[in-house]
Amino acid sequence: MKLLGRTALITGSAKGLGRRTALELASNGCDVAINYVTSREEAEQLRRDIEALGRRSCAIQGDIARADDSERLVSEVESRLGGVDILVNNAGPFIRERRLFADYRPEDIHYLMNGNLVGTMLMDHRVLPGMRERQWGRIIHFGFGHASEARSWPHRAVYAAAKVGLVSFTKTLAVEEASSGITVNMICPGDIRGSNKEKSIADVDGVIDDESPRGRPGTGEDVARMIAFLCLPESDFITGNTIDVSGGLDPIRTHLKR
Repeated sequence: MKLLGRTALITGSAKGLGRRTALELASNGCDVAINYVTSREEAEQLRRDIEALGRRSCAIQGDIARADDSERLVSEVESRLGGVDILVNNAGPFIRERRLFADYRPEDIHYLMNGNLVGTMLMDHRVLPGMRERQWGRIIHFGFGHASEARSWPHRAVYAAAKVGLVSFTKTLAVEEASSGITVNMICPGDIRGSNKEKSIADVDGVIDDESPRGRPGTGEDVARMIAFLCLPESDFITGNTIDVSGGLDPIRTHLKR
């Protein structure tokens, strides 16, 4: 357990990829703070599951798109579990319905930008002083496949703009904080849907996915294992990267249909 004694905060972790990541980090020795917006029952169950592994845990409500919630969330984690050593910025709203940019409401634009870029930056800003003081920290951002190429993504204009902006911020923050023992990286999952977000690799053994070059569906374990690797003490030389965990799938479809 190379992360024994470390505390991780994972936003949006009551379900899906966040939940699988929480369990992965707990199995590597981390105490884990769970964050949710409305999924209280699932968050409390995850807390119990983590405590059953012998680790400390707490579940805290908060919407990172709100600046006040970001401040309160980190303060509560510090009070209950101690300083945040690992911050996994998993939370980020996504509107699956395909829309042209002209069809977005102004409030949708603000919601997606705050939830996927500004809120993440505020979370990072809040945990940096403690990480600097301890001279150790791991920050993980979430993007999408090929985000670093800043290609067009029709019908996903606002989400893509926020995540591409986050790529630049990831690289900048990584350089600024490297001397403080803090690494900053971005994970870019493939199109992992539904219950697969919480499954293990063994769960999809023999399952065929014709859209994936790898030939099988992606799982939460695929993503969680990479995050755990980036959080290891020995991974301190890996920073400022965007890492696709996609089985080779390119999620962006540039053909515009009306």
